[in-house]
Amino acid sequence: MVSRGNSNIVTIAYGSLAIGVLVLALKAFAAYATGSIALYSDALESVVNVVTAIVALVAIRFAARPADANLQYGYYKAEYFSAVIIGAFIAVAAILILQRAWEGFSNPQSFDADPIGLGVSVLATLVNLGWAQFIIRTGKHEKSLSLEADGHHLMSDVLSTGAVLVGVFLTVVTGFTQLDSIMAAFVAVTILWSGWQLVRQSVIGLMDAAVDAPVLARIREIISTNAEGAIEAHDIRTRQAGKMVFIDFHLVVPGAMSVEAAHAICDVIEAKLREAVENAQVTIHVEPEAKAKHTGIVVV
Repeated sequence: MVSRGNSNIVTIAYGSLAIGVLVLALKAFAAYATGSIALYSDALESVVNVVTAIVALVAIRFAARPADANLQYGYYKAEYFSAVIIGAFIAVAAILILQRAWEGFSNPQSFDADPIGLGVSVLATLVNLGWAQFIIRTGKHEKSLSLEADGHHLMSDVLSTGAVLVGVFLTVVTGFTQLDSIMAAFVAVTILWSGWQLVRQSVIGLMDAAVDAPVLARIREIISTNAEGAIEAHDIRTRQAGKMVFIDFHLVVPGAMSVEAAHAICDVIEAKLREAVENAQVTIHVEPEAKAKHTGIVVV
């Protein structure tokens, strides 16, 4: 069963694949029409975009699976693995582009500044720009790392394509043919940086990074102001896995308090935390007052 939110993400992922194929076709035509090495490198980057869209789609569908007996905390981290795979494909594309750029720089050849080819490249860039902005916003809203990573990569593609088109124009104006190869190398460096950022972000996620400081402060405030009847809370821990946020801590209550009363306090805290932190999973370990550490959160 896939939730409505996840269904929307899957639909957008299919859209990314369709847009990626369209843009690849447009850029391939532009590269063929002009013979520009820089535009060839731009088209090769779009191959990576298509692969990125496929990997993101598979990861999103996989991450949407409900928890089962084998993965009892869910499949949310699948999106982190997808970002690593995407980063690897980006690195391969960058190496191929650098190789072609070096060949062009060592043995410069003129190219045809075909206006139709250049116009098609501009059209492809505008399509990428609009779609990148849309899926970045959606990825942030849905807390989908795969979608957000795909969007940021497309945005870097937009920037590098813009630089390539400027470089092609300057090559035509100045007659400095090797500038075409220099711009191709610029594209390679740009996507390498993009790939590094993706891998870095996904590795942090796989290492169970805690929530940001403002979110943690909010969690502590909620516990402090909604645990009436308890004494303190300590050993608060958080971790993020895809769109999920896991929160666990120890709640100290009076030793004479009944299990039912302690459970009621926990219910209130859990409800308030889930209201404030989207997709939160809360685990509370109740302890008697003898276990108080006096170093955690004092209940207000």
